[in-house]
Amino acid sequence: MTKKDSIIIYSGGLDSTTLLYDEKERIALAVTFNYGSNHAEREIECARHHCELLAVEHLVIDLAFMKDYFNSSLLSGADDIPSGNYNEANMKSTVVPFRNGIMLSVACGLAEDRGLKRVLIANHSGDHAIYPDCTPGFIANMDGAMTAGTYNGVRLVAPYTNITKADIVRRGAELGIDFGWTYSCYRGTEQHCGTCGTCTERREAFREAGIPDPTQYENQ
Repeated sequence: MTKKDSIIIYSGGLDSTTLLYDEKERIALAVTFNYGSNHAEREIECARHHCELLAVEHLVIDLAFMKDYFNSSLLSGADDIPSGNYNEANMKSTVVPFRNGIMLSVACGLAEDRGLKRVLIANHSGDHAIYPDCTPGFIANMDGAMTAGTYNGVRLVAPYTNITKADIVRRGAELGIDFGWTYSCYRGTEQHCGTCGTCTERREAFREAGIPDPTQYENQ
Protein backbone atom coordinates (compact mmCIF):
# COMPACT_ATOMS: atom_id res chain seq x y z
CA MET A 1 0.00 0.00 0.00
CA THR A 2 1.31 3.45 -0.96
CA LYS A 3 2.25 5.60 2.03
CA LYS A 4 0.21 8.79 2.41
CA ASP A 5 3.00 11.26 2.95
CA SER A 6 1.77 14.45 1.24
CA ILE A 7 -0.24 17.63 1.68
CA ILE A 8 -1.66 19.39 -1.38
CA ILE A 9 -2.43 23.09 -1.64
CA TYR A 10 -5.82 22.67 -3.27
CA SER A 11 -7.84 25.55 -4.68
CA GLY A 12 -10.59 23.60 -6.42
CA GLY A 13 -9.38 24.88 -9.79
CA LEU A 14 -8.52 22.85 -12.86
CA ASP A 15 -4.77 22.53 -12.21
CA SER A 16 -4.84 21.57 -8.55
CA THR A 17 -7.78 19.19 -9.09
CA THR A 18 -5.73 17.35 -11.70
CA LEU A 19 -2.82 17.14 -9.26
CA LEU A 20 -5.18 15.91 -6.51
CA TYR A 21 -6.21 12.96 -8.70
CA ASP A 22 -2.69 12.45 -10.03
CA GLU A 23 -1.27 12.06 -6.51
CA LYS A 24 -4.35 10.76 -4.67
CA GLU A 25 -2.61 7.61 -3.42
CA ARG A 26 -0.07 9.70 -1.50
CA ILE A 27 -2.22 12.63 -0.33
CA ALA A 28 -3.09 12.63 3.37
CA LEU A 29 -4.50 16.15 3.50
CA ALA A 30 -5.82 18.80 1.10
CA VAL A 31 -5.66 22.41 2.26
CA THR A 32 -7.69 25.22 0.72
CA PHE A 33 -6.74 28.75 1.76
CA ASN A 34 -9.50 31.35 1.87
CA TYR A 35 -7.66 34.65 1.45
CA GLY A 36 -10.74 36.62 0.45
CA SER A 37 -10.54 36.29 -3.34
CA ASN A 38 -13.53 37.06 -5.54
CA HIS A 39 -13.87 33.38 -6.45
CA ALA A 40 -13.18 31.78 -3.06
CA GLU A 41 -16.72 30.54 -2.43
CA ARG A 42 -17.01 28.75 -5.77
CA GLU A 43 -13.52 27.25 -5.52
CA ILE A 44 -14.10 25.95 -2.00
CA GLU A 45 -17.34 24.31 -3.13
CA CYS A 46 -15.48 22.46 -5.90
CA ALA A 47 -12.62 21.50 -3.58
CA ARG A 48 -15.00 19.98 -1.04
CA HIS A 49 -16.74 18.04 -3.80
CA HIS A 50 -13.60 16.30 -5.05
CA CYS A 51 -12.19 15.65 -1.58
CA GLU A 52 -15.44 13.95 -0.61
CA LEU A 53 -15.33 11.83 -3.78
CA LEU A 54 -11.77 10.71 -3.02
CA ALA A 55 -12.21 10.50 0.78
CA VAL A 56 -9.33 12.94 1.29
CA GLU A 57 -9.28 14.99 4.49
CA HIS A 58 -9.91 18.62 3.62
CA LEU A 59 -9.12 21.75 5.62
CA VAL A 60 -10.16 25.31 4.76
CA ILE A 61 -7.80 27.78 6.43
CA ASP A 62 -8.70 31.44 6.74
CA LEU A 63 -6.08 33.96 5.58
CA ALA A 64 -8.37 36.99 5.74
CA PHE A 65 -5.49 39.30 6.63
CA MET A 66 -4.38 39.14 2.98
CA LYS A 67 -7.60 40.81 1.83
CA ASP A 68 -7.31 43.35 4.65
CA TYR A 69 -3.74 44.40 3.94
CA PHE A 70 -2.78 43.45 0.36
CA ASN A 71 -3.76 45.24 -2.84
CA SER A 72 -4.91 43.11 -5.79
CA SER A 73 -7.87 43.17 -8.19
CA LEU A 74 -8.36 39.53 -7.19
CA LEU A 75 -9.35 40.80 -3.74
CA SER A 76 -11.18 44.01 -4.57
CA GLY A 77 -14.22 42.87 -6.54
CA ALA A 78 -15.29 41.41 -9.87
CA ASP A 79 -15.46 44.79 -11.61
CA ASP A 80 -11.70 45.28 -11.15
CA ILE A 81 -10.73 42.08 -12.98
CA PRO A 82 -9.44 42.79 -16.51
CA SER A 83 -10.84 41.05 -19.57
CA GLY A 84 -8.71 39.66 -22.35
CA ASN A 85 -5.71 37.42 -22.79
CA TYR A 86 -3.70 35.84 -19.99
CA ASN A 87 -0.50 37.89 -20.22
CA GLU A 88 1.64 40.08 -17.97
CA ALA A 89 0.29 43.43 -19.05
CA ASN A 90 -3.32 42.32 -18.64
CA MET A 91 -3.07 40.14 -15.53
CA LYS A 92 -0.49 41.88 -13.33
CA SER A 93 -3.25 43.58 -11.33
CA THR A 94 -4.40 40.14 -10.14
CA VAL A 95 -1.11 39.37 -8.39
CA VAL A 96 -1.58 38.82 -4.65
CA PRO A 97 1.84 39.60 -3.13
CA PHE A 98 3.77 36.43 -2.20
CA ARG A 99 0.53 34.41 -2.11
CA ASN A 100 2.15 31.05 -2.81
CA GLY A 101 4.98 31.77 -0.40
CA ILE A 102 2.51 32.43 2.42
CA MET A 103 0.38 29.38 1.65
CA LEU A 104 3.40 27.11 1.25
CA SER A 105 4.79 28.26 4.59
CA VAL A 106 1.56 27.29 6.36
CA ALA A 107 1.35 23.98 4.48
CA CYS A 108 4.98 23.24 5.34
CA GLY A 109 4.25 23.77 9.03
CA LEU A 110 1.25 21.45 8.79
CA ALA A 111 3.36 18.83 7.04
CA GLU A 112 6.03 18.92 9.75
CA ASP A 113 3.41 18.82 12.49
CA ARG A 114 1.81 15.72 10.98
CA GLY A 115 5.05 13.98 10.10
CA LEU A 116 4.43 14.29 6.34
CA LYS A 117 7.26 14.64 3.84
CA ARG A 118 5.87 16.44 0.79
CA VAL A 119 3.86 19.57 -0.04
CA LEU A 120 2.29 19.57 -3.50
CA ILE A 121 1.47 22.66 -5.59
CA ALA A 122 0.06 22.82 -9.14
CA ASN A 123 1.75 25.86 -10.68
CA HIS A 124 2.46 25.54 -14.41
CA SER A 125 4.54 27.18 -17.14
CA GLY A 126 1.80 29.60 -18.18
CA ASP A 127 2.07 31.31 -14.79
CA HIS A 128 5.77 32.16 -15.03
CA ALA A 129 5.55 35.51 -16.81
CA ILE A 130 2.89 36.86 -14.45
CA TYR A 131 3.38 35.39 -11.00
CA PRO A 132 6.92 35.42 -9.52
CA ASP A 133 5.93 32.84 -6.91
CA CYS A 134 5.13 30.27 -9.61
CA THR A 135 8.50 30.27 -11.40
CA PRO A 136 11.01 27.39 -11.40
CA GLY A 137 13.46 29.57 -9.47
CA PHE A 138 10.95 30.29 -6.74
CA ILE A 139 9.97 26.62 -6.48
CA ALA A 140 13.61 25.53 -6.19
CA ASN A 141 14.40 28.12 -3.52
CA MET A 142 11.23 27.48 -1.55
CA ASP A 143 11.94 23.75 -1.64
CA GLY A 144 15.38 24.44 -0.17
CA ALA A 145 13.97 26.70 2.54
CA MET A 146 11.31 24.17 3.53
CA THR A 147 13.78 21.31 3.69
CA ALA A 148 16.30 23.33 5.69
CA GLY A 149 13.65 24.70 8.04
CA THR A 150 12.01 21.44 9.10
CA TYR A 151 13.28 18.59 11.26
CA ASN A 152 11.80 16.00 8.92
CA GLY A 153 13.07 17.64 5.71
CA VAL A 154 9.75 18.54 4.06
CA ARG A 155 10.08 18.80 0.27
CA LEU A 156 8.13 20.95 -2.15
CA VAL A 157 6.84 18.97 -5.13
CA ALA A 158 5.60 20.90 -8.17
CA PRO A 159 5.37 18.41 -11.05
CA TYR A 160 3.55 20.73 -13.47
CA THR A 161 6.05 23.61 -13.25
CA ASN A 162 7.37 23.16 -16.79
CA ILE A 163 4.27 21.94 -18.62
CA THR A 164 1.34 23.87 -20.11
CA LYS A 165 -2.25 24.13 -18.99
CA ALA A 166 -3.24 22.16 -22.10
CA ASP A 167 -0.95 19.36 -20.90
CA ILE A 168 -2.73 19.45 -17.55
CA VAL A 169 -6.12 19.22 -19.26
CA ARG A 170 -4.92 16.16 -21.19
CA ARG A 171 -3.68 14.55 -17.99
CA GLY A 172 -6.94 15.31 -16.22
CA ALA A 173 -8.90 13.74 -19.06
CA GLU A 174 -6.74 10.61 -18.79
CA LEU A 175 -7.59 10.48 -15.09
CA GLY A 176 -11.32 10.79 -15.82
CA ILE A 177 -11.80 14.06 -13.94
CA ASP A 178 -15.14 15.86 -14.22
CA PHE A 179 -13.78 19.31 -15.09
CA GLY A 180 -17.31 20.69 -14.82
CA TRP A 181 -16.66 20.54 -11.08
CA THR A 182 -13.66 22.89 -11.19
CA TYR A 183 -13.64 26.66 -11.08
CA SER A 184 -11.23 29.21 -12.54
CA CYS A 185 -13.00 32.54 -13.11
CA TYR A 186 -11.35 35.44 -11.28
CA ARG A 187 -14.63 37.37 -11.20
CA GLY A 188 -16.32 34.72 -9.07
CA THR A 189 -19.62 34.78 -10.95
CA GLU A 190 -22.08 31.86 -10.69
CA GLN A 191 -20.96 30.61 -14.10
CA HIS A 192 -17.52 31.37 -15.52
CA CYS A 193 -17.68 34.86 -17.04
CA GLY A 194 -15.88 33.67 -20.19
CA THR A 195 -13.97 36.91 -20.77
CA CYS A 196 -11.45 37.40 -17.93
CA GLY A 197 -7.86 36.24 -18.36
CA THR A 198 -8.31 32.97 -16.49
CA CYS A 199 -11.46 32.09 -18.42
CA THR A 200 -9.68 32.89 -21.67
CA GLU A 201 -6.73 30.72 -20.64
CA ARG A 202 -9.10 27.89 -19.65
CA ARG A 203 -10.89 27.98 -23.02
CA GLU A 204 -7.59 27.99 -24.90
CA ALA A 205 -6.24 25.06 -22.87
CA PHE A 206 -9.20 22.82 -23.71
CA ARG A 207 -9.02 23.89 -27.35
CA GLU A 208 -5.29 23.20 -27.57
CA ALA A 209 -5.65 19.88 -25.76
CA GLY A 210 -8.41 18.75 -28.13
CA ILE A 211 -10.66 17.95 -25.16
CA PRO A 212 -14.35 19.03 -25.05
CA ASP A 213 -14.77 21.91 -22.61
CA PRO A 214 -17.62 21.22 -20.14
CA THR A 215 -17.44 24.71 -18.64
CA GLN A 216 -20.59 26.84 -18.57
CA TYR A 217 -19.60 30.36 -19.63
CA GLU A 218 -21.81 33.43 -19.36
CA ASN A 219 -20.30 34.68 -22.61
CA GLN A 220 -19.98 31.69 -24.95
